[in-house]
Amino acid sequence: MIRKLTSAVLIVLLCSCGTPENKDAKVIVHSPNGKNVITFELKEGKPSYSVKHGETGVINASEMGFVFKEGDSLYNNFKVLSTDISDYDETWEQVWGEKQFIQDHYQQLEVVLQEESEQKRQLKIQFRAFDDGIAFRYRYPGNNTGDSLVIMDELTRFNLSSDGDAWWIPTYQADRYEYLFTKSPVSTLDTVHTPLTIKSNNGLFLSFHEAKLIDYASMTLARKNKTDLKCDLVPWADGDRVKTNGSFTTPWRTLQIAETPGDLITSYMILNLNDPNKLEDTSWIEPHKYLGIWWGMHIGKYSFWESPIQGATTENARMYVDYCEKFGIDHLLIEGWNKGWTPQWYENAMHMFSFTENADRFNLKEVTDYARSKGVQIIGYHETGSNIINYLKQIDAGMGLYQKYGMHDIKIGQVGSKLNMKEWHHGQFGVNYYRFVLDKAVEYQLAVNFHEPIKDTGERRTYPNMMAREGARGQEYNAWSEGNPPSHEVILPFTRMLAGPMDFTPGILDVEIKQGHPGRDVHTTAAKQLALYVVLYSPVQMLADLPENYDGNPAFQFLKDVPVDWFDTKVLNAEIGEYITTVRKDRNSDDWYLGSITNEEARDLDIALDFLDDGIDYEAQIYTDAERTGYETHPSRVEISTREVTSNDHLELHLGKGGGTAIRFVKK
Repeated sequence: MIRKLTSAVLIVLLCSCGTPENKDAKVIVHSPNGKNVITFELKEGKPSYSVKHGETGVINASEMGFVFKEGDSLYNNFKVLSTDISDYDETWEQVWGEKQFIQDHYQQLEVVLQEESEQKRQLKIQFRAFDDGIAFRYRYPGNNTGDSLVIMDELTRFNLSSDGDAWWIPTYQADRYEYLFTKSPVSTLDTVHTPLTIKSNNGLFLSFHEAKLIDYASMTLARKNKTDLKCDLVPWADGDRVKTNGSFTTPWRTLQIAETPGDLITSYMILNLNDPNKLEDTSWIEPHKYLGIWWGMHIGKYSFWESPIQGATTENARMYVDYCEKFGIDHLLIEGWNKGWTPQWYENAMHMFSFTENADRFNLKEVTDYARSKGVQIIGYHETGSNIINYLKQIDAGMGLYQKYGMHDIKIGQVGSKLNMKEWHHGQFGVNYYRFVLDKAVEYQLAVNFHEPIKDTGERRTYPNMMAREGARGQEYNAWSEGNPPSHEVILPFTRMLAGPMDFTPGILDVEIKQGHPGRDVHTTAAKQLALYVVLYSPVQMLADLPENYDGNPAFQFLKDVPVDWFDTKVLNAEIGEYITTVRKDRNSDDWYLGSITNEEARDLDIALDFLDDGIDYEAQIYTDAERTGYETHPSRVEISTREVTSNDHLELHLGKGGGTAIRFVKK
């Protein structure tokens, strides 16, 4: 429902500090619960905004506007032509997700500004105040000349009222987003990616990001002075930031505001700022768990390329299909099935892959036919090596081949520090490339899992075939590098995963990697690997370990049971980088699932079970760290037990160092 405020209310607001067609004006909008307040001001022709949460200042007056090519600018000499305030309240249903029904409730202000110069160009700014944060965007209708326009700088600032601890990864580095997060004061930052999450000294938890990123450069954040952050648009290779046809609409600039860290996770503001589902038929989009000939390649048991230990062979594929049938897992990913893989495939070069030719010792038709006979669907894989020129020449043939064989899922990799060895993944070129591929996948009814991707900004609402992405440092680093420390997985839910689902590839039960590279291990307990399926959300979850490590392992039962599509999500306790306990209710049953994980420190947590239905007995099926188990001591040991519980009960959880607990609650 949309409800506009009456003109009388608008006049009261404007007359207190200015009137329309004035170079000085002030307009205020509130979130539905009244806590988040946005104040727009025009002073001496320059626009700015500020934000408060209750009586707490969050953003001090911060400037807005643009610099165009040839020294042209659009940030001053404005007057207010009009303002419009409206309320909106609607509940919509996700095709799949961490919560089935989402409320979209906000108050919006649209301000129309006009230059007092001879050009009289207009700039519209839309603000939305939600209970869980604020957002704004610019809409420039053009100057009616039809000329192209190049944005060289977006002047948007976020002048934070307080310093605080920030969790961040750097911008303009070779490995895209695949870094461990650094924790440091906001006042020491350089230029960082979003989501940028902050524990403010004023007691609030904040996260900066963007929503509905279309035909525009990604926003990174550059610190300019103390705690004053500025939008820094990722450039093209030629230095331009955004190339337009003379008009443009920016993504929403978003700031999630929470009083507890867990409330950041259960905020759906970024999804709400995207358009509704545009796909009429979604029957071919299926959340799922999958096995893969993947971990064996990373630990060195198999190779990605044609060799005596080649992973993608018809023989290996049939073996994995048989494991899928035995385990009741109905999807299988096979990487390296096609021609073009070499030992140098991951190096920055214009690597040439074929997306239709079988590798030696592999037959795609035979494998898909065999899988179908066993009730298993094969997931396609396109590794571009960031040679986008080569990929786009073959994309229709490659996706058409998958459609011909009845496949509906595809993983697409872009290994390489820059697309075509030239353009940033997160510049306007990359934004448009990834959106083109997503549109193309719709044509061939393929659900997409992007690796080495552009960051997620909520487009999964509009394109529910956009299932998951990597876009962070995942499990594979444990196989061949110094690995991820135990704190990594208790930072991800509050940082990268605020943008959207991540294909982290959990589920390594042989956490000591007995068959892998010497000296490598996963740096978690096996019980924590189980808990990750609840804590790290994705509608497609890989069972990443070698299948023989699951066969006969009692702990594997939890991985068979845990769903990937949820009715509701709650965070019971959390401290960024320390620990988190998340519960989710299955969309297709009355079962609840709990995942609780910790960093390098062992800890005991008291968990109230009041999220369960009142008056109902449940069986709690508990998988936890065995006694004296931690990521450094006997990490593979999992203690399994059951007990009867109700919503009035508490559970005492003991998490070993780098450990966790996973629980399934089944109505009796």
